[in-house]
Amino acid sequence: MSKLRILYVASEINPFLQTSEVANFVRALPQAMQEKGMEIRILVPRFGLINERKNRLHEVVRLSGINISVGEEEKPLIIKVASIPNAKLQVYFIDNEDYFQRKSVFFDKQDKFYEDNDERAIFFCKGVLETVKKLGWAPDVVHCNDWMTSLIPLYLKTTYKNEPLFKETKSVFAIYNNGFSHKFGDDLFEKIKMVDIDDQLLAPLKSKDYEGFLKLGMEYADVVVKGEDISESLTAMIQESSKDKQFEINSEEEDQLFESYYNIYTDLAG
Repeated sequence: MSKLRILYVASEINPFLQTSEVANFVRALPQAMQEKGMEIRILVPRFGLINERKNRLHEVVRLSGINISVGEEEKPLIIKVASIPNAKLQVYFIDNEDYFQRKSVFFDKQDKFYEDNDERAIFFCKGVLETVKKLGWAPDVVHCNDWMTSLIPLYLKTTYKNEPLFKETKSVFAIYNNGFSHKFGDDLFEKIKMVDIDDQLLAPLKSKDYEGFLKLGMEYADVVVKGEDISESLTAMIQESSKDKQFEINSEEEDQLFESYYNIYTDLAG
């Protein structure tokens, strides 16, 4: 049997950037799966807080140069790469001058949520899939972490479903307690749309807010998992929205946690 190919997508990863528990999780799990014989790729945004010189990021010219459409606009995609110290893992960084140069993640210095975080998420999700296409690497499972990655399960089930690389790809959507109160504008759907995507398919996102993004991710993912310490209201929403897609993770021991994910991936890949 050939190695299972797992693509991890998140907004952060240690040691490059940490704002929440996601960064530690996305650092530990891929290495554990690699040690179990799986083939791994990791993609994250190149937020401006990441020190390129210190972390030895460099541009991958053969992967860069694509334009990504966000609504009516097209933005150039730049791909950078760095190695995780003391691990045989590389991380690919999605970059764009307009979206990822600012020296903060989702909030400015006055703690105001960036109005274009929706566009940054759209650019990132599309950029991930286009980068994987350029790599010519067909993932068996895409493990999407947190709201910023929630469009990927939708795109895999619609616009990208006929791409040979993604024909058999399944998705896992993991939810954490990284919410925000911002509501996006009425043009959100138009920005997200691609071939085969209409308003009806975007209905779970009708609230145009954090919970809407989670509902969209849950609607199109094949498996939904939730991180630790999820609030009661969020837990209730997950139970209502994802129903039979939920997978309970035993996280008391790290080995059990890794084993649970190993089982999810192997079950999904059939």
